[in-house]
Amino acid sequence: MIIKRITVKEMNSVVHLFDQYRVFYKQVSDIVLAQQFIAQRLHHNESVIFVAFNGDLPVGFTQLYPTYSSMRASKNWILNDLYVSTDYRKQGIGAALIDTAMNFAREDGAAYLALSTAVDNYTAQSLYEAIGFVKQQPDTAFLITALT
Repeated sequence: MIIKRITVKEMNSVVHLFDQYRVFYKQVSDIVLAQQFIAQRLHHNESVIFVAFNGDLPVGFTQLYPTYSSMRASKNWILNDLYVSTDYRKQGIGAALIDTAMNFAREDGAAYLALSTAVDNYTAQSLYEAIGFVKQQPDTAFLITALT
């Protein structure tokens, strides 16, 4: 497995995964919408996307958005999307994508990496907590990890 940050020219490698991610969260499948959304984020440098490849096959991705802390006077990152194809789950791909995102954020000088997930997505929450993310409130699924 190889994880790489994709560019605008490589955006089609993530479109179907992004569509599957949206379907997982109860949205209607829409490849055109997925392609437009990814294209806009990458064209405008509004997100960073890492894709996990099994050979030439994209099997997972994570998308990060920048955010800023006035108090810390720092740029930080939100891990907004994380998805691994169902056939490739339980193989460490999600953890590897998160690790890649954390290293990227750390190298970018971020103080923290934040994420949230559905309150009932216990599988993802257990993965995040095992990596070191901490719930900000017991009854929420918003987690954060310090990078410094």
